[in-house]
Parts: sequence; structure tokens; C-alpha cells
Amino acid sequence: MLSSDAGRGPGAGPSGAPDEGGGRGSSDTTPASRTIGGVLAALTPDFPDLTISKIRFLEAEGLVTPYRTGSGYRTYSDRDVERLRYVLTAQRDRFWPLKVIRDALDAMDRGLAPGEPDAPDARPRVPERETDRDIPTAEALAAPPTLRLTARELRDAAGLDRPTLEALETYGLVRTDSSGHFDDDALAVARTVAALAAYGVEPRHLRPFRTAADREIGLVQQIVRPGRSAAGRPARGNGEAPEDPTPEVLRLCIALHTALVRTGIRER
Repeated sequence: MLSSDAGRGPGAGPSGAPDEGGGRGSSDTTPASRTIGGVLAALTPDFPDLTISKIRFLEAEGLVTPYRTGSGYRTYSDRDVERLRYVLTAQRDRFWPLKVIRDALDAMDRGLAPGEPDAPDARPRVPERETDRDIPTAEALAAPPTLRLTARELRDAAGLDRPTLEALETYGLVRTDSSGHFDDDALAVARTVAALAAYGVEPRHLRPFRTAADREIGLVQQIVRPGRSAAGRPARGNGEAPEDPTPEVLRLCIALHTALVRTGIRER
């Protein structure tokens, strides 16, 4: 099993992702300090039968690719050593043939996580999805506003002048409530607009965001309307009203939007 890089694939960087330009068995882009003898010394306590010939055989099979100095000497990084440890463990404890090991290493080089050592199928698996901190929770989306700001308070807090705030209202980017005040979300919009102004973005450029948001809201309303209709009726069995799914659906839509934007940026 991987020792110092537990939970990461061999050849992966500190974040668990493959190194840039890394393929199967890729090493650091700079010379490492271990010679093949040093690798043997590091691994023989756990694998007493290991020999230099075996290490070279695994290299010939493409399972590890040490760095070559200008004079042709092999030098091994710590990741190379952990990669070899993974290979040797898979052979000794799981009796995996080289093809299976090669496929497992390729999967981890592509970002999959090592399988649980004691699991029936210890092959690499897709990592568990981590919570994106940039996506608000359903609870945060459902939370009522805590601020009621006048136009002047909003301008002062966001650093906007009167014409810019008026433009934001014209394009529907901020709106007042029934009492004529602005809430927390209006402040978030105003501050974002003020930051974007440094890049030459004007309120008129942001009108598509309002249109897109309204379309998403319309879709969400179509999805949750049956649930809202049932929310006023007691649920069968426990007597509790069904929970309104609107905040969770909104959260999922925001997560989808964020993922699509990230994909689009990478494709450019």
C-alpha cells in the first residue's frame, strides 16, 4: 500500500492530481536524489526478495520511469519509490498480473484514488465528490435576508455612484423590497459590480446575467411546483408536511452552472 502518499495515486502531485505532463510512470521534472541502490535499500525492509534486476524489469515494463542524468544514470524521486511500493504490494498481496497493475497505475495517473487495501476489489475508484465551497448550501439559499438598506447605504457600502446604482436598477440587477429597501443579495451584486468595474465591465454588460438567472428560476419553479402544491398538505404516515425542494434544486442548478463555466474556460 502507499505509505507517504496515502489516498493519492502513484505519480500524483501533492493535491492528488497527476503531475503536469505526467503519463504512466512519469517522474519529477528535476533530478531526484535516490540511486537505484538507494531505492533498493528503501524497499527491501518490506520486500526482502527485491533485487536491482527486478526494479529494472519493472522499469522495462513501463511501470516506473526514473529520471536519467546527462550521463545516463537513473535517479528516483520519492514518487517513483512509492509507485514501486504500490506495484510490489499488488504483486505480493493481491497476486495481480502486470497488466492489471498497469491499468491500475494508469487509472491513478488519471486522477482516480487507490482502492481500499482490504476491500474485495482494491482497484482504483473515482474519488468521492467533495463539497464545493463556492456553491452555497440549500440552507444558505433559503435563509431570509438580514439587511434592509437605503440606496445611499448601499452605494456607500459597495463604493458605487448614483448613476451606476440607477443603471443596476434599470437592468434589473438589484431590486428593492416592498418597503423600498435593498437586501443582502443586492449588496452582494453591488459589490461584485464595483469589482468588475475595474476591468471595464459596466452594468449594461451584465444584463444577460439577469436574463439567465430568471430563466433558471423559471425552470426551478416548473420543477418544484408539484412539491409546493403538496407542501400545504400533511404527508402520509408521519403527519409532517413535505419539505420544499426549491433550495436544493437551486443549489444543484448553481453547481451545474459552475461546472459548465469551468469546463468552458478549460476548453478555450
